[in-house]
Amino acid sequence: MTEQRIQKKRIKQLEEDGYYVIKLTVTNKNGIPDLIAIPKDSNVLFVECKTKQGKVSELQKYRLKELKQYAKTEVYRGD
Repeated sequence: MTEQRIQKKRIKQLEEDGYYVIKLTVTNKNGIPDLIAIPKDSNVLFVECKTKQGKVSELQKYRLKELKQYAKTEVYRGD
């Protein structure tokens, strides 16, 4: 499954769970996760989508760790 298909799958799941999902394509910081999911209670979730074999880069790991101070984070592999 491609990362694009994995993203679509995760977006659908999150929206069914009541999240407002935004795909982040261009940001002012490199390494930002692919998706931001905002529930009604504003407990934001940042999602990095990868294939099963896809590697999270060191910069992406850094950004996920940085964002954990503000919100939940996950690496989603389409499982």
